[in-house]
Amino acid sequence: MTTAPFFSPSLSRLYSARATPASKSPARSKAAVAFPARPYGPSLRPRSLVMAAAGVGGNGSPVASDDSTVSSRLGEVKRVTKETNVHVKINLDGTGVADCSTGIPFLDHMLDQLASHGLFDVYVNATGDTHIDDHHSNEDIALAIGTALLQALGDRKGINRFGHFTAPLDEAAVEVILDLSGRPHLSCGLSIPTARVGTYDTQLVEHFFQSLVNTSGMTLHIRQLAGNNSHHIIEATFKAFARALRQATEYDLRRHGTIPSSKGVLSRS
Repeated sequence: MTTAPFFSPSLSRLYSARATPASKSPARSKAAVAFPARPYGPSLRPRSLVMAAAGVGGNGSPVASDDSTVSSRLGEVKRVTKETNVHVKINLDGTGVADCSTGIPFLDHMLDQLASHGLFDVYVNATGDTHIDDHHSNEDIALAIGTALLQALGDRKGINRFGHFTAPLDEAAVEVILDLSGRPHLSCGLSIPTARVGTYDTQLVEHFFQSLVNTSGMTLHIRQLAGNNSHHIIEATFKAFARALRQATEYDLRRHGTIPSSKGVLSRS
């Protein structure tokens, strides 16, 4: 008896799409973070047919609706004072591209971790009175990132809201727990053994997160589990924060776009 060949229209379409030669994408450059031309609500196609079929969005998270498009969540802030000039853009549904020039090399390195491990597109351009010290730039950059995050999250419908991740880096391990509750709070349990990493004052790590928490309305707990190398401790902190924030901002399909609160609202009040 001859068995009829199996045919699946959906698989046929998928393999046909795979067989089509894909154009080569340009190499990533720190000078070219591609943000959508229309801020705050353009429609972006999911990244592949497989992701579309699975209901997965541009940052690898489930999309909130059954539509074949997903709205990009963007925030952009310009903050100008007598001490600093800061411009921040963030795309929560990005691909992990960073273009950061803060005037503080170690902070640039940490913001690269935020983008890479959170799969956010992060643009930061800042100038400031770093001839005095890094305090004002560090603070104002964090304030602007927090405000951009608040803007990008909007009403927070359909998101997980909570994030929890522990990141190791060699001998160091740091745990981060956060809640996008609209209520700012920081509990920071870092014990960084040296006063500086390169030229960066390690006291500014806690101040960075306090500033970000204040403008984003986030509850954030940071706990150091192990570590004796200052660079490793700080980098593990940013990596854990990035992954926890990614988890919290991703969509929960079972919510069907509802606000993740028994009160029905998440706000700064």
